[in-house]
Amino acid sequence: MYEGVSFIPLTWTDTFYLAPEFSLAAAFLLLIVLDLLLPKRVSRLAIGWLSLAGILVSLLFVVLRMLDMNAGGASAEAIQLLGNSYRIDDFSSLLKIVFLTGTALILLLALGSAREEEAITEKAEYFYLLLPALIGAMMMASSGNLVTLYIGLELLSLTSYVLVGMKRKSLLSAEAAFKYVVTGGISSAMVLFGMSYIYGITGSVDLGAIAEALPRALNDFKALAYVGFFFMIAGFGIKIAAAPFHAWAPDVYQGAPTPVAAFLAVIAKGAALAAIFRIIYSTTLIQVMGEGAEVFQDIFFTLLVLAAAAMLVGTLTALRQKNAKRLLALSGVANAGYMLVPIGISITVVHSSNFSEFVYYLIAYLFMTIGAFAVLTVVSRASGHEELKGFAGMYYRAPWTAVAMVILVLSLAGLPVSGGFFGKLFILLGAASAKAYWLVAIMVLSSVISYYFYFGIIRQMFMRSGNDESEIRISDGTGIVIWICVAATIALGLFPGPLMEWIDAVFSIKADLMVGYAR
Repeated sequence: MYEGVSFIPLTWTDTFYLAPEFSLAAAFLLLIVLDLLLPKRVSRLAIGWLSLAGILVSLLFVVLRMLDMNAGGASAEAIQLLGNSYRIDDFSSLLKIVFLTGTALILLLALGSAREEEAITEKAEYFYLLLPALIGAMMMASSGNLVTLYIGLELLSLTSYVLVGMKRKSLLSAEAAFKYVVTGGISSAMVLFGMSYIYGITGSVDLGAIAEALPRALNDFKALAYVGFFFMIAGFGIKIAAAPFHAWAPDVYQGAPTPVAAFLAVIAKGAALAAIFRIIYSTTLIQVMGEGAEVFQDIFFTLLVLAAAAMLVGTLTALRQKNAKRLLALSGVANAGYMLVPIGISITVVHSSNFSEFVYYLIAYLFMTIGAFAVLTVVSRASGHEELKGFAGMYYRAPWTAVAMVILVLSLAGLPVSGGFFGKLFILLGAASAKAYWLVAIMVLSSVISYYFYFGIIRQMFMRSGNDESEIRISDGTGIVIWICVAATIALGLFPGPLMEWIDAVFSIKADLMVGYAR
């Protein structure tokens, strides 16, 4: 059994490794004080821009650390902090870059739309509360043991509950916040319950030690191992809104402010997927061909079943959806299924690019989803509602914005040439190389089904005249977000190879995910 390690305090050198997280925490504390001291009219906009500056500084620290670790083009060994509780590796650094970039775009979108959000009374909090939520997501990506991971999960969750309920004058927002608190609490309880079983049978919360102890533990506690892993998968399934754990998502996205809905759809979902990836690959991957292999094969198969259910339920449920924000929520359900596929098909002799497939699609999903939410912000402001009919005749009122939405929708549908197309293609080819042909068929079927409701948006913009002739005004911040997302979506579609090659070059399963880790 694992006997534990003595507490290892942080040194001054370690604090430099944690500069991205510490800079965000310092910015958060500073902004709280400024919110109290500055006049309200001054503080709202200033705090928003300072929050964005804090995120960009943190992003710079992550990029510099990653470049330093990979100097010379070789994948670096992970930096272990606090007795391997916190890891600085290429896995976490790549995901932190994704989370920081996505949150920066979401904050810029919030800056562009906050003035029109009369239901949000505390606009300064609306900006700086994104920072601790982002720290939680970054902790989940870097966690080396279950306790640290759970702390990050709770920091992300608790802050998100407040952000969802920021529209205090809206009954929908209050209902969304209540539902999110209840389902989030259930999710956290299930994750913690599963973690307690894994700790009970292995005697450790360290992911590397768990991987070592699991084969012996299965001799006496095989049923408890199933309970532990399945409860964690179910808990994280709620967080990523994968069917059948997705029922909360449409209601919560509809009631939350649009930038917050985008944050839940991309950052919160990505952090939970990163946690699943690290837990599963750090503790079970090396055991797939060894003693007790059937248990670990069942875990990977469960992830594939969850992915298939999410793809089918998400697309089929969206067919009859008339509310644009709820439609994007159900699109997120289906996309959670796509991103679970690289995790569930495991590493095989002929297929080892799981992480690059996952990250590539997460990046593509980030840009096309945030861009779609940004366009929805513009349309809902002009029409006064979030129904699909608000897009009617949009081409005649804002042709360039309509063209931008077409590009984003084509990427969401997975049509060439777009980031979404190559993201789905890489995942599909990976599943085919692993001989998961049934999953390939479900991916193709769900993609074809999704064409109907995605093209419904295009039909509204180009083939419906609409009764609302109100002007569509686009703020500078929102316009920048839309066109950054469109440009990135096109770039990912035109040049998919360089990004995939770079991810493969810097990422190492053994170094970054502790496979075969020995104490």
